[in-house]
Amino acid sequence: SEFPIFLSLQESRPLHVVLGNEACDLDSTVSALALAFYLAKTTEAEEVFVPVLNIKRSELPLRGDIVFFLQKVHIPESILIFRDEIDLHALYQAGQLTLILVDHHILSKSDTALEEAVAEVLDHRPIEPKHCPPCHVSVELVGSCATLVTERILQGAPEILDRQTAALLHGTIILDCVNMDLKIGKATPKDSKYVEKLEVLFPDLPKRNDIFGSLQKAKFDVSGLTTEQMLRKDQKTIYRQGVKVAISAIYMDLEAFLQRSNLLADLHAFCQAHSYDVLVAMTIFFNTHNEPVRQLAIFCPHVALQTTICEVLERSHSPPLKLTPASSTHPNLHAYLQGNTQVSRKKLLPLLQEALSAYFDSMKIPSGQPETADVSREQVDKELDRASNSLISGLSQDEEDPPLPPTPMNSLVDECPLDQGLPKLSAEAVFEKCSQISLSQSTTASLSKK
Repeated sequence: SEFPIFLSLQESRPLHVVLGNEACDLDSTVSALALAFYLAKTTEAEEVFVPVLNIKRSELPLRGDIVFFLQKVHIPESILIFRDEIDLHALYQAGQLTLILVDHHILSKSDTALEEAVAEVLDHRPIEPKHCPPCHVSVELVGSCATLVTERILQGAPEILDRQTAALLHGTIILDCVNMDLKIGKATPKDSKYVEKLEVLFPDLPKRNDIFGSLQKAKFDVSGLTTEQMLRKDQKTIYRQGVKVAISAIYMDLEAFLQRSNLLADLHAFCQAHSYDVLVAMTIFFNTHNEPVRQLAIFCPHVALQTTICEVLERSHSPPLKLTPASSTHPNLHAYLQGNTQVSRKKLLPLLQEALSAYFDSMKIPSGQPETADVSREQVDKELDRASNSLISGLSQDEEDPPLPPTPMNSLVDECPLDQGLPKLSAEAVFEKCSQISLSQSTTASLSKK
């Protein structure tokens, strides 16, 4: 295929950036890639359409399903453009930028100045009129934004659709809609309709169970991640009176996690780098009998604070965690087996807030109100969407902590990935990158058109 097609232009020409959301999950990524492909193929004028992944390149390894899928369809990571590799604000100030938002319709606070550059929105969540850019907005409540992109392609120019793009859209819709399972109820009739259409057009697409299983397995796989990446993959942060607590979900056995080389040094470095006073690791995995297992580890160098947190969690009756102490060789790290597997992270958060209140009471410091990180509505909606992805029995199926691996950490949950600034890429450099994409992808044509 020629996925995606870009044309080399003069630097004075505008750049049309197709931008996914900051969570940058598979749906957002594929929607941006496929829509840019469609627009480049169907626009008569020689315009440049660039899909941009709205994360740092260094964060891509956290998205195991994306890494796996791109490899499967022969799209090299090297040809992709990430948010820290293109200065959208500089392009906008130079009058060379238009934005097309996919899988979200509200720009982050750091991108508010770009609102006038937004020319179109394609999203699958309820619209927020007060925050939506004043442009053409297409919103439909379907299970996957990739469904809407598929519809756009098949209604607008079905002849351009190749197997590579079809495979990306097909797998993404199936993953987002939990293998089209009617019991889960995530898939709408439109999602089912376009999955079937893709299968008719390309009969050799992978079986639904196969691609769903492969993508799910890739989301669980943390074998290639560093300790910091594992902690940041699915992380929430709470604040109170200057105390900052990180709560990370980790998809492996706690014993195996604690045996990682240089773990304590890594935990110290992680907390120091991000100014965390407490790190709570909540592991989730399945034993040999396919039964869910939850474990907790509390890492905190502050003795009084750690003691208070552990006491509150151990004594909790609403809900009861049924904690059993596990062996730990370091005084700053307390580990537990959690007997009540129905207590998810969502239900653990109020207990941690209670623990902070107890700590401040003991120190005679007004506890104030808990603060939360600045997370926009569309990111909250994305988490609610993920809740309906719960397939595995035996675990709590709540709004914020589904058993299936959720979308990786949103950049606004902690520090914004743009805090360190952006490299000053000129439009000319971007066009050169686009030429590389076109050249590289032309080598996969024979594979993609089979």
